Amino acid sequence: MWLQVANKDNTQERALFSQVLETVEKNDVWVGDRNFCTCMFLVEIAKSKAYFVIRQHASMPYEELGELKEIGDSPTGKVFEQDVLIEYERESIKAPKGVVVRLNEPTRDGDTEVAVFCNLRQENASSIVISQIYLKRWSVEGLFQVVSDTLECEIKTLGYPRAALFSFCMALVAYNILSVIKSALRSVHGQGKIDAGLSNYYLVEEIQSTYTGMMVAIPDVEWKFVTHLSLPAFAELLKQWAATVDLKRFASSPKAQKKSQPKRKKEPNRPHVSTARREASS
Repeated sequence: MWLQVANKDNTQERALFSQVLETVEKNDVWVGDRNFCTCMFLVEIAKSKAYFVIRQHASMPYEELGELKEIGDSPTGKVFEQDVLIEYERESIKAPKGVVVRLNEPTRDGDTEVAVFCNLRQENASSIVISQIYLKRWSVEGLFQVVSDTLECEIKTLGYPRAALFSFCMALVAYNILSVIKSALRSVHGQGKIDAGLSNYYLVEEIQSTYTGMMVAIPDVEWKFVTHLSLPAFAELLKQWAATVDLKRFASSPKAQKKSQPKRKKEPNRPHVSTARREASS
């Protein structure tokens, strides 16, 4: 995940576009919401020989080069595509297209379809795959929920913005470590068990509570061998450790279903009288 920070808490996202574009590299695929959908931003990404999958903004101008054609069904709805022309300062993007998903179920904002612009070639990704790439970006919101609730990325007493930004970035680093741990667990115990039954809270609590004691029992020098391991060897070591984990200790608690409350029955002979009225009359 890419992160761009600003020292002013009221800085608009689009004010950082120039800084963002400096980080774009060849063959990158940038996925973004509609606030990132401007002609300048898309053209500059394409000029860097990179790719974008960005939701259409209603105010962004573009030219339709053909009719909207139905491509097929995706898990979330019917997928359509259309050739378009996007220009900025007399420069245009080579072979961009618009992909539209007419959703089976509306989004939480009530949208019945989602339209994205992209410049990925057909041999790299079909329109159905492209639609799912964008729709999966909502998993990022789940990331921020874990960072906020479990890793406590926002500590109000730190002050804003620099200390708060530092704390937030450290929480993101911690989340990356947590993701590596969960990936190792998935490879051994299966994705279903980890995604559905593992509690981030209990896992983080375990790390926080045992780390200090572990570093006393196993000092820094004992961990230096890890720095000499290749990535495949390190991954294999993580899998060996993951195999010894008792998942029951970190099982998430299922949400209890809310019981429907019986409706109160009105009794004509016993009308409701507020407590304040009773006190006033006494």
